[in-house]
Amino acid sequence: MKRLFFLIAAVLFSSASLLAQQSIDLRDITSGVYSPQYLSDITPMADGESWAQISDDGNSIVQYSFKTGKQTAVLFDVNATNNITIKDFDGYILSPDGKKILIQTNTKRIYRHSFTADYYIYNIASKRLERLSDNGPQQSPVWSQDGLQVAFVRDNNIFLIKLLYDNSESQVTKDGKRNEIINGIPDWVNEEEFGFNTAMTFNADGTVLCWIRYDESNVKTYSLQMFKGERPQHSEWATYPGDYSYKYPKAGQENSKVSVRSYDVKSHQTRTLNVPVPADGYIPRLKATSDPEKVVVYTMNRHQDELCLYAVNPLSTMSQLLVKEKSDKYVKEESMDGIEILPSSIVIPSDRSGTMQLYLYDINGSLQRQLTSGDHEVTELYGYDEATGTVYYQAAGIDPMNREVYSADKKGKVTMLTKNKGWNSALFSSNYQYFVNTWSDCNTPYQYSILSREGKVIATLGDNAQLKSTLAGLPLGKKEFFTFKTSEGVELNGIMIKPRDFDASKKYPVIMWQYGGPGSQQVINSWRVGSMGQGCLYDQYLAQQGFIIVCVDGRGTGGRGAEFEKCTYMKIGQLESKDQAEAAIYLRSLPYIDGSRIGIWGWSYGGFNTLMSMSEGRGVFAAGVAVAPPTDWRFYDTIYTERYMRTPQENPSGYDVNPMNRAADLQGSLLICHGLADDNVHPQNTFEYTEKLVQADKDFKMNIYTNRNHSIYGGNTRHHLLRQIAEHFRTHLLLLPKGGGF
Repeated sequence: MKRLFFLIAAVLFSSASLLAQQSIDLRDITSGVYSPQYLSDITPMADGESWAQISDDGNSIVQYSFKTGKQTAVLFDVNATNNITIKDFDGYILSPDGKKILIQTNTKRIYRHSFTADYYIYNIASKRLERLSDNGPQQSPVWSQDGLQVAFVRDNNIFLIKLLYDNSESQVTKDGKRNEIINGIPDWVNEEEFGFNTAMTFNADGTVLCWIRYDESNVKTYSLQMFKGERPQHSEWATYPGDYSYKYPKAGQENSKVSVRSYDVKSHQTRTLNVPVPADGYIPRLKATSDPEKVVVYTMNRHQDELCLYAVNPLSTMSQLLVKEKSDKYVKEESMDGIEILPSSIVIPSDRSGTMQLYLYDINGSLQRQLTSGDHEVTELYGYDEATGTVYYQAAGIDPMNREVYSADKKGKVTMLTKNKGWNSALFSSNYQYFVNTWSDCNTPYQYSILSREGKVIATLGDNAQLKSTLAGLPLGKKEFFTFKTSEGVELNGIMIKPRDFDASKKYPVIMWQYGGPGSQQVINSWRVGSMGQGCLYDQYLAQQGFIIVCVDGRGTGGRGAEFEKCTYMKIGQLESKDQAEAAIYLRSLPYIDGSRIGIWGWSYGGFNTLMSMSEGRGVFAAGVAVAPPTDWRFYDTIYTERYMRTPQENPSGYDVNPMNRAADLQGSLLICHGLADDNVHPQNTFEYTEKLVQADKDFKMNIYTNRNHSIYGGNTRHHLLRQIAEHFRTHLLLLPKGGGF
C-alpha cells in the first residue's frame, strides 16, 4: 500500500480573480486551479549531455541541453510525422541508443502501475511513424539494448517485434490466460506492493528474452460489483450490475507460483531458469547486466526478511548467488527497489547499520566498501560513477523533515550539492556531470534548476511564479513545525496550521490528519505536504473555517532509522494509534486549543489508524473520518501485510488488535467512506466493520462511491468527498454542543 498523492493537472486561473475572492474555494482546489507546473516525463539521453521531455503543450518530445538548459532539438512532433499521423499521445519510451521512440497512445489504466496502450515506433531521423502491432493494444513494451527488437505483452502472453525484419511479429508464449497464467507482467499483488509493471528484459546483446511467469491458478478470486454509474457511464450494467473478478491473495492465503523463463530468439527455444526461489517466495525484479551470459534475478522469502540476488545464465539456466541481504524483521521494499546493477559493480541500500546506507559490491558479489555512513537516512540512490568511484544520493541529512542531494567520493568525502533547505530531488545525466534539481518547501511550489555535479547552479528551468502569485492573494495560515514528547518519552514531529486570523486568547477546535503506515512521512518540508498534498491547501481550506490543523508522524514512520520505523513489527496499528492519542493529549494542553473538540481523519492506512485511534480507549477524539480503511488485516494482501505482520496463522494475536474487534470501543462521531470498485482495500473492509458497529449499537455515517477505486475520483466525486469530510467536522466540532451526536 503506497501513500497516494493526488495531483490533478489543470490550467491556472488568473491571480486577479482569486485576489478578489479573498478566500479558498473547495471547487478551485479539486478542479486544479492551484496545480503546479511540472517537468513532464524527463528522460536522460545516452549522450550524457541531453535530456528529453514532453513539451508544455503535450504535442511534442523536446531535447534539452544539460549545459545550458536550452532546447536543442524536437525529437517528435505529433503534427509532423511521416507515414502515419496521430492526434495526440500520452507518453514515450526512448530506445537505448536514442534513435527511436515508442509513442504511447489510447492509454487505458488497469491498476496503479499497469495499463494498456496502442504504441507506435518512431524513427527520429526519418520521422517515420509505424504501428508497433496491428493486433490489439499492448502492455509494458521493452527495447533490446541495440534498439532492434521490442517485446510486449498482450492478453498475458509475450510477443516479439523485429525491426530489421519489417517489424515482423511473433508470439513467444501461448499459455497466458486471464486469472490463470501471466507472462512478462506482474500479478496484482506484485505490481501493487513491489511497485513495478514490467517483468521481462532482454539480455545484453538481445539474443535472449527473459521474463517472470506467474501461475495464479490457485489464488483465490475477489469480485467487485460494478454498476451503470456516471462519469463514465456503463450502459451494459444499466439493469443488472456486472462484476470485475481478479486474483487477490489475502494475508495467509496462497500466492502465485513464480518462475523465470528465457527465450532464445534465434532457435526459438524456451527454458526454465534454475533459480532457487524459496517455497512460497517472490521474484520481485529481473534485470539485465552488461554480460550477455548473465541476468540478475531477485528473490525474497515469504517473510521478506531475506533478499537474494542471483546471476543466472539464460542459456545454460544455471544460477550463482551474488548477494544475500538479511534483516531480523524485514527488508524494506525501498532497499530492494533502489539496487543498481552496473557493468562492474552492484550498489545496495541497506539499514543493517541501523540507518539506511549504501554498500558497494563487485559484480561477483564481494563487498568492496560502505559508500555512506552516519546517523542520517539515505533515502534515494541516484547513481554510482564507476569511473570516479563517486556515489550520488538523496538523504535526510539535516533532519527527517528535509531532503538534500549529496555526493560521496571514493575517499569518503561527502558534499552537499543542494543549498536550499527543504525537499530536494535530482535527475542526473547519464555521465553524472549534471543534474536537474527539483526543490520545494512547505510554503513554496516546485522550482526546477540545472546544477553541475559540484552543486553549481547552471540554469533555472521553472519556478511556478504564477502559482506563487496566485497563492499570495489567499488567506493562508502559517505552517509551523513542532516537536513534543509523549508520556512514554518518545519525541514526535508535527506540523500545525493556524487560521490566518489566529487569536491566541481564543480556543480552537482541531482537525488532525495522518497516514502512519510503515516508512511513510507526512510531516515534511515539501510542497507535497498536506492531507491532499498541494502545500496543505485543503487543510488551509479547513483552517479558514476556524480549525487548527495538525499532523503528527508517530512511531513506525520513516526518516528516523530502522529502530523507530520497525518498532511496530508484528503489531501494526497499536503504537501508531497510541501516538495519535498522545498527540491529541499534548494539543489539549495548549492554551488556545479546545480539548473537547479534536477530530482525526485519514485515507487508506490513515483510515485504519483513524479507527484505531478513535477506539484506543482514552476518548480524546470527538469526531473522525476514515476513507477506504483496512479494518482487519486478514482482508488485505499477502505481500504488504505479511511484511509487517507475518501471516495470521503465525501471529493471530497481532491480527486480532484491529478496528473490527475494537468497534464497541469507538468514541466520537464517525464518517466512513469507500469506493465500491476499490481493488486495493476492498469494500469488504467497510461493510464488515459497519456491521460490527451496528451490532454494537454505534452511530455512524457512511458514504459509498459507485464504481470508484481506491483513489475515489472522477467527475464530481473528489469534490463531493472532500466537502463531506469538511462538513462532518464542521457539524461535529464547530456547530454541535459538547457531547453532541448525529
